[in-house]
Amino acid sequence: MSDSVVPAVKAGRPSGRTAGFSISLRKPAVRYALAAVGLVAAIAAAVFIYSNRPINVQVATVEQNVPIRVFGLGTTEARVLSKIGFEVGATLAELHADHGDRVGKGQVLARLSTGEQDAKVAKARAALLIAGVNIAKSAANLEKARAVFIQKQETNRRKQALAGRDVVSQQAAEEAIRDEAVAKADVDVAESEVESVKAQLTDTRAQLQYEETMLRHRTLVAPFDAVVVERHKELGSVIKAGDPIFTLIAVGSYWGLAHVDEARAGFIEEGQPVEARLRSRPLESFTGRVVRIGLESDRVTEERRVYLRGENPPARVYLGEQVEFWITVANLDKALLVPSAAVHGYDGRQGTVWTVEEGRLRRRLVQFRHRTEDARLEIVGGLPENARVVTQLESGLLEGRAARVAKAMSK
Repeated sequence: MSDSVVPAVKAGRPSGRTAGFSISLRKPAVRYALAAVGLVAAIAAAVFIYSNRPINVQVATVEQNVPIRVFGLGTTEARVLSKIGFEVGATLAELHADHGDRVGKGQVLARLSTGEQDAKVAKARAALLIAGVNIAKSAANLEKARAVFIQKQETNRRKQALAGRDVVSQQAAEEAIRDEAVAKADVDVAESEVESVKAQLTDTRAQLQYEETMLRHRTLVAPFDAVVVERHKELGSVIKAGDPIFTLIAVGSYWGLAHVDEARAGFIEEGQPVEARLRSRPLESFTGRVVRIGLESDRVTEERRVYLRGENPPARVYLGEQVEFWITVANLDKALLVPSAAVHGYDGRQGTVWTVEEGRLRRRLVQFRHRTEDARLEIVGGLPENARVVTQLESGLLEGRAARVAKAMSK
C-alpha cells in the first residue's frame, strides 16, 4: 500500500496541507507582495547605509589681514551752499556773473537800479549839512546869551551896590535883578537849543547811514570765494526782497553724503578711510575720510547719514551725482569667517552654525562681530577648541553624523 502512495505524490497529486501551500505559492499576488517587501527592505538598508556614511563638508579657515568695509550709496554735495539775493526790491540793472564762473570774496555780482535811492542819499546828506549849520547857529546864540547874562549880572551888581547907598532908586535895582534873571533864562534856552540841534545832527547822521546802507544793498557781492552753480534771474527782472539771484558753493567745500544701513553703521567713526566711485566715472577710484556722522537717522529708510571729504576729487564735481562709497571700519589681523547663509537664526549678534568636532557634526550657538562685503560673519566666541565651522550647508547634515573635511574655504 505504501508503494502505491509514493508514486501518486511524485506524479503531482499532493494531498492535505502540503498540497494547499504549494497551490498558494503559485498565486501572482503573493509573489508580488513578497517581492515588494524585499525591495522595501533593500531600499531601507541602502538608505540607512547612505545616511550614516561619513559626509564631506567644507570648513572655514583663519584668514589674515581682512578689511571690513561698509557700503553706502549717496550723492556729491556741497558743505557750504548759499542762494544769495538782494535785501530790497527793484529792477535788476547789472549782472556780472553766470553759471560756472568762479568768483572771489567781495566781487560784485549784480546791481539794482539806484535812481530813487540816490535821491534819498542826497537828501540825507543835505539834511546833515543843515544840521551842521544849525549846530553852529545855536552855538553862536549860546555865546550871545552868555555874554548878555554876564553883562546883566554886572549891571545888577552895580545897581544893588548903588541902591544900598541910595544912589539909584529901588525900582531900578529891582529891574536890574529881573534883567539878570531873564538873561540867565536866555542862556538856559540857548543851551537846550544846542543840545536839541546836536540830537538832530545825530538823527540826521543815522538817517544818512541808513540811506547809504540801503544803497549798498542794491549791490550784490560774493560772500566768499565761490563757484556759481546757477543764475536765477536775468536783466530787467523786477525782483522782490529775498529773491535768489545766484546759487553759490564755496570753493573746496565739496563732500559726499552716504546713506548707510543702521545695522551696518555702528562701527563707523570720524577719520576712517573711504573709497568712492562716481557713477559718471566708474573706472576711477577716489579716496577720502569720514568727517561727520549725522546725529539723526532717516525714520523711513532706517539709514544713517555719513559725510565724507575727498582727498583727490575730480577737477569738476557735479552736485547730486550718485556715488558708491566703501568705508573701511576695521582691518582684522586674523579672522574666522563664515558665510551668513551657513548661519541659522542670526540676529545681528549671534546665531547657530554646524561644526565638525572629533569627526562628528555638531550644532553650536556662536557670537559674531563684523560682517564683510561678501556677507561673511566674523566669529568671536562660542566655539570649542579644535572645532571646525562648516561653510556650506549640504543635505544630510545630522547631529552626530560622521563628517570629513573635504576642502578648506579660503578667500
